[in-house]
Amino acid sequence: MNPQDTAAALLPLLGGAGNVRAVGHCMTRLRVEVADREPVRGAELRALPGVLGVVEDGESFQIVLGPGTVARVAPELERLVAAGSEKRSGPGSGVGEGDGAVAAALAARGAALRAERRARNATPGKIFLRRLAQIFVPLIPALVGCGVIAGLGGLLADLHWLPALVPALSAIASGFMSLIAVFVGYQTAKEFGGTPVLGGAVAAVIVYPGVAHVAVFGRQLAPGQGGVLGALGAALLGTVVEKACRRVVPEALDVLVTPFLTVLLPGLVTLYGLMFVAGEVSSAIGRCAEWLLANGGAVAGFALGGLFLPLVMLGLHQALIPIHTTLIAERGSTVLLPILAMAGAGQVGAALAVHVRSAGDASVRKVIRSALPAGLLGIGEPLIYGVSLPLGRPFATACVGGAFGGAFVGLSHQLGETVGATAIGPSGWALFPLLAGNHGPARAIAVYGAGLAVGYGTGFLATYLFGVREGAVAETG
Repeated sequence: MNPQDTAAALLPLLGGAGNVRAVGHCMTRLRVEVADREPVRGAELRALPGVLGVVEDGESFQIVLGPGTVARVAPELERLVAAGSEKRSGPGSGVGEGDGAVAAALAARGAALRAERRARNATPGKIFLRRLAQIFVPLIPALVGCGVIAGLGGLLADLHWLPALVPALSAIASGFMSLIAVFVGYQTAKEFGGTPVLGGAVAAVIVYPGVAHVAVFGRQLAPGQGGVLGALGAALLGTVVEKACRRVVPEALDVLVTPFLTVLLPGLVTLYGLMFVAGEVSSAIGRCAEWLLANGGAVAGFALGGLFLPLVMLGLHQALIPIHTTLIAERGSTVLLPILAMAGAGQVGAALAVHVRSAGDASVRKVIRSALPAGLLGIGEPLIYGVSLPLGRPFATACVGGAFGGAFVGLSHQLGETVGATAIGPSGWALFPLLAGNHGPARAIAVYGAGLAVGYGTGFLATYLFGVREGAVAETG
């Protein structure tokens, strides 16, 4: 199905244009917020060709379409939703007084049901993780692009090729990362109901070079101190101040006083407290990650690699982005990402074993072959929702493969061979250009590649021996 047909097929299954409140997407998932879950036909959504899985998250649906496809379907769905909204609100809609009363009653009932479900799902943990994802997911394409450019620049520098081009690549790759606090502040204010540009303005204080002339607790501040955590806190505080001003400042003065106070007060708090505290927390995260892997790398790697697939399945893995970004800002690379990437290796190994064991089922083998390239690049949702999760046991054995791969990389760190990623986004084979280590990129690549091999092999063996019971594939198909 082409993107237009896919969007057209999705819309009625989501309850129509009137039921869709917002459309967004990440690398593999179409994220649709609906007004009412009742008209959403979940079973038919899952059965739609091209849909690899559906995750229900409160009042939103995460529809797994895979990389590339989701970026083309999302704008088509937005266009159909907008067209449907204009058609309903335009002249000649034919809504009379009686129809209006019925619509109002239905709207009230829907609002009550939404409030009930919202209260049931509004646990602090879920809300926090969901909002973190909404802040950072839009930044992933830039993180990926700049990370790949940085990897290319590092490779050219190591090989002493095109030396005149290396500084240009470094500038292009570093520009976004040097200002990431501004983008985080913008997204934070947007997510929490403030004016996005004011959130960016408050967070920009963190990266301004002039903060080096400000002393706090007898110590000079450093530009960028506090990183993305400081930007989150600054923008959130700015949103609180802005909302308070909107309530008390007279309308005639609002355009002048509210922006002034929204930038000034949180800016002062950021300079004289938040940057210092967030900087200490960021440093502590880096020290904790290093200590954990240096003293218990094998155990920590086993746990992280084994538990990451369930996080991906639930869409909660995006909440780790601030930690990765903080580690990159503090240490130059994130040592957690190469370990977590082993979960994808276990998934690939498990899928290969299912492919071998399902020799008589052409449909399952076709799904595996179509999803395998994305899996090798570290995008696991197509294999999760198309293969392992529907079969049940292969999902568990894929986690086993990820655990052993993570244990290998963690043990290498414990033995003194550090492997980190200089950017986030890619995984699997796509992570090779972004690897760095304490003994150079070549050894880091070798350790990471060996970890992938362990994950592939363990996931394959565990699934081949224990993950596919006789007749399970046929029953699922």
